[in-house]
Amino acid sequence: MLGAAAGLAEKGASMQETDGLALNRRRFIEYFSTLGLGATLLPGALLARAQDAPIVISTMVGEAARVAGIALGADAEKRIAEDLSRKGGLLDGYRTLRGMKLGNDTPSALVFNPLLPGFRLPLARGVFKPSRPKVARPKTEEDLAFLPVTHLARLIQSRAVSSTELTKLYLARLKKHDPDLRCVVTLTEELALKQAAKADEEIKAGKYRGPLHGIPWGAKDLLAVKGYKTTFGASPYKDQTIDLDATVFTRLTEAGAVLVAKLTMGALAMGDRWFGGQTKSPWDEKNPSTGSSGSSAGPASATAAGLVGFAIGSETRGSIMSPSARCGVTGLRPTFGRVSRYGAMALSWTMDKLGPLCRSAEDCALVLKTINGPDGRDNHVIDAPFDWDAGRDVRRLRVGYVKADHGSAVPDDPRNPARAERQRQARKTAAEALQVIRSLGVTLIPIEMPKMDTAPIDFVLTTEASAAFDELVLSDRFDGMSAEPERSGWVGSLRLHQLVPAVAYIQANRARYRLMETFAGVFSGIDLFIGSQLGVTNLTGHPEISLVPGFNAQGQPASLRFTGRLFGEEDILLLAHAFQLATDFHLRRPPL
Repeated sequence: MLGAAAGLAEKGASMQETDGLALNRRRFIEYFSTLGLGATLLPGALLARAQDAPIVISTMVGEAARVAGIALGADAEKRIAEDLSRKGGLLDGYRTLRGMKLGNDTPSALVFNPLLPGFRLPLARGVFKPSRPKVARPKTEEDLAFLPVTHLARLIQSRAVSSTELTKLYLARLKKHDPDLRCVVTLTEELALKQAAKADEEIKAGKYRGPLHGIPWGAKDLLAVKGYKTTFGASPYKDQTIDLDATVFTRLTEAGAVLVAKLTMGALAMGDRWFGGQTKSPWDEKNPSTGSSGSSAGPASATAAGLVGFAIGSETRGSIMSPSARCGVTGLRPTFGRVSRYGAMALSWTMDKLGPLCRSAEDCALVLKTINGPDGRDNHVIDAPFDWDAGRDVRRLRVGYVKADHGSAVPDDPRNPARAERQRQARKTAAEALQVIRSLGVTLIPIEMPKMDTAPIDFVLTTEASAAFDELVLSDRFDGMSAEPERSGWVGSLRLHQLVPAVAYIQANRARYRLMETFAGVFSGIDLFIGSQLGVTNLTGHPEISLVPGFNAQGQPASLRFTGRLFGEEDILLLAHAFQLATDFHLRRPPL
């Protein structure tokens, strides 16, 4: 589409010349390429330059209208061309906006609220009761490295293990396994050792801050930390530093956690390829080229490989759920608006969410408790309580399951028998997981999922992303991201979505409201359901958790998902915690 636009621009210049306006063709093309096209500009509406004034001719407007699906008469095309070209008109406004250099860090004044009218936030119970497992120091360092946070916390609190010792262990493992996994962008070794020493001093003095005190963790490299690069996984930003601390980093630091690494992410939060290569899954021993999926590629890989105690990732449309499933970790995508994104790269202001990737559901609860709530900086955050009681009775949950997901057997497919076999394995694992949940005393309620098609409004994400990276898209640095090793699909996609009409973007968000109304009805009579509606819930803002219910014949982890009500993390975490107490899949280790 952009290529056609450029061709039309040259045609426009030629036409202007034959009309006697004597345009300088080279200046015309330079002007078009530097001004670019804004989201409020009709697709294909092109700019020419006569002398010092921008000119749009009626032919351009007609072409633009056809691309947008709008029928215009000749008189209307002429009037629109004149209005676009006049001094102080829309084109001047677009140019002024681009001159502001808004960058990626300027938030949008438009605020998305996932709460429909009449929705009641959960009441605070003031209860935070994590489990208190009995744990002795393991005999080997590897056994220590793979312990969940709940166990590490007990060892550090009792001073059976020091934070400095644990931090040095994880730093050594990061250095050892990163050449194979490619999950690290920057080791924060100096900061980590300083934080660990401080934690040991405080704990020795009886100043224990809580279960994350002294626990080493890793941050997806879209979270700003003063003094360290924040690269967004993309070559145009590989040397970028941001002079502030993200709220999530600040809150974890205040809880005494120790940052050991900035971990990889797919370039600009897509996939598992970044400017340093492809991040690998530690599980695929037979095929080490398998990626960890993305875009929270490094957090999932490092957590699964026992290189960090836990990690923070982000999701806009699958970027926590997908790598958690591929790497066999427990990943929580919180409700939109629960966690501040201040100091984090913006991809979509109305869809981005930050959340933990851990070895257990209770670990996720411990982390969420720390990072939850408003900070006065992210105007999307809603003040909602998060309480956790590991001993709460799971049998009181009203758990739905989608009948269609657990119905008839998978038929043989002679054209693709391997795919049919994978589907049969997945059905078998899902059936076994349901049996485990029933054995917990949980009554499962069959539900039907309404038809919900997000395809017509999925462009909301990419339209916002094209605005978030407008300066990059218009620069000569952007094309480099399409080459090895990034191979980023953003290059074509963000350029395409620079051409989305503002009216279409607004209409898509109105359709999104209808989607929210439809999906809210799913929770009539249930607290959560087993399964995932990934495309829907990333638009509606509902929370989801991914955990391991078993492994396939190739030794790869399977994925079990629970989807909760808005701000219903306590419920999905409780069911996941009970499932993990009844099984040991989450504790199994990849064949490093």
